[in-house]
Amino acid sequence: MDLVIDVYNKSRSFPKEETYGITLQIRRSAVSIPSNISEGAGRNSDPQFKHFLEISMGSCNELQTQLELSRGLEYLTDRVADKILDETFQIYNMILVYYNRL
Repeated sequence: MDLVIDVYNKSRSFPKEETYGITLQIRRSAVSIPSNISEGAGRNSDPQFKHFLEISMGSCNELQTQLELSRGLEYLTDRVADKILDETFQIYNMILVYYNRL
C-alpha cells in the first residue's frame, strides 16, 4: 500500500497531457499489486491464490517498465525512480517467496 501512495504522490507532477496516458497506467499497475494479493487471499484455494499472486508479480513488472519510461521522459528524477524501483523489486521478491511456499 505504501508503494501505491508513493506512486500517486510522485505522479502528481506528471504533465497534464499524460493524465490519461502514463499517469493513469502507472497508477493502475501500482494499485493492481496489493489489490490482486488481497483478492487472491480471499479465495478458497492455494491454486487460486497463486494465480492472483502471478498477476500481482506481472503488475510489478509492468510498474517497473512504466517507471523506467517516466525516468526516460524526465517525469521522474533518477533518485525518485530508483527509490520506487527498489520498493517494487523488494515487493516482487516478497510475493515470489510467498508464492513458492504455497
